[in-house]
Amino acid sequence: MYRAMTSPLEYRFPTPPVDGRVWQPPAPSSAPDARPRGSWPTDVPTLGNGERPRRLLNVAVSAVGLVLAAPVMALIALLIKLTSPGPVLYKQTRVGIDLRRPSDAGETRRRQVDHGGRPFTMHKFRTMAPSTGDAQVWATPDDPRVTSLGRILRKYRLDELPQLVNVLRGDMNLVGPRPEQLTIFAQLRERVPGYQWRQRVRPGITGWAQVNYHYDSSIEDVHRKVALDLEYVARQSLLEDLRILLRTVPVVLFKRGAW
Repeated sequence: MYRAMTSPLEYRFPTPPVDGRVWQPPAPSSAPDARPRGSWPTDVPTLGNGERPRRLLNVAVSAVGLVLAAPVMALIALLIKLTSPGPVLYKQTRVGIDLRRPSDAGETRRRQVDHGGRPFTMHKFRTMAPSTGDAQVWATPDDPRVTSLGRILRKYRLDELPQLVNVLRGDMNLVGPRPEQLTIFAQLRERVPGYQWRQRVRPGITGWAQVNYHYDSSIEDVHRKVALDLEYVARQSLLEDLRILLRTVPVVLFKRGAW
């Protein structure tokens, strides 16, 4: 379905436009750091576009959310302990925002490994049986590893409530591209042109791709969701975040795209 491509500037997504808009980069460039230009509000997607008020919104909403959700989170923690062995919280290293200058994005002089962004520990309520290995794989529908309680938590996205702590710490925002596991990120960066440019903003609990598409289960899904993620990075703003948060409500209530 997708031809092999070598530059983020060459890719096109054969998917229907979302709200009449599809991210379309300009013609290819031979520059060593060839990156999407033209469609971005600035030369390169960065932490601009009202980052300070957006950050204040994230801190305020996550703090209030943690206070209001505390009784629910305590109940979930108790149920997890009673229904399956293992820890209450699941911790996993994910790839976060890339704060390097675009001209330095390919150099690793100050890093032993270029993860594509700043790694951080993401917290979720455990929804699977304790792992017996370190393999990093995509989740699938009817995944046998998921517990009975975990299936309910996943459908209503309640397993993601602990990520509000990540938002307070500055690892994530409420809205942004979903953070990926290190090994999977390294693979997708090589296979999906433009994938690394998702990291020019903080990853999020929800996002433009999440409210329009289900969980990734194949490389084709990733291609479609990256197009939506890059649309968000290009037009990031406080109003855009509020719009996506409102769109998230029916997604959660009606379990759209949840497994």
